[in-house]
Amino acid sequence: MMAIVRTSLFPVASNLLATLCRGAMRSCFAMLLLPVIATAAAPSDAQQLDKLFERSTMQVATDDSQLHTFKIWIADNNERRARGLMFVTKLDADAGMLFIYERPQSISMWMKNTRIPLDMLFVAADGRVVRVVEHTEPESLKTIDSGGDVIGVIELNAGAAAKLHIKAGARVIHPAFVSG
Repeated sequence: MMAIVRTSLFPVASNLLATLCRGAMRSCFAMLLLPVIATAAAPSDAQQLDKLFERSTMQVATDDSQLHTFKIWIADNNERRARGLMFVTKLDADAGMLFIYERPQSISMWMKNTRIPLDMLFVAADGRVVRVVEHTEPESLKTIDSGGDVIGVIELNAGAAAKLHIKAGARVIHPAFVSG
């Protein structure tokens, strides 16, 4: 009787083992393909930002008589300002984010969870750029101060300010700012 049990269990165990191995191989194969599938199906940074932020257009007039147009996302409340461009890995050359505050104040920013270097433009209520901080360090907890009372901060790709000659004194044209 013992031999019969042993003989009859062997095919069952063998089939179970084969089934588990096939399942494990499928799982391993699926795990290898998951990043490829996720990358293909993942929405772009811009698509994700479009779900969280309102879009607008803004222009910056520089002292070399140039007018530069940007497609921006608006961070106009505490939740949106806290999120900002965190986790973004790619930003179009003409894209950015405008952080708007209710009243002029000294503002400090940081780069926690921000994956790309940025240029920050600190903007007074009249639309005048009062300070430009170029090439901020991704993931840094170092505070970046406005250097005075401002009502907005614009984040652009690092290098945009130098390339487009945007510096203190430039004028931002957007409904958030009252022209002076």
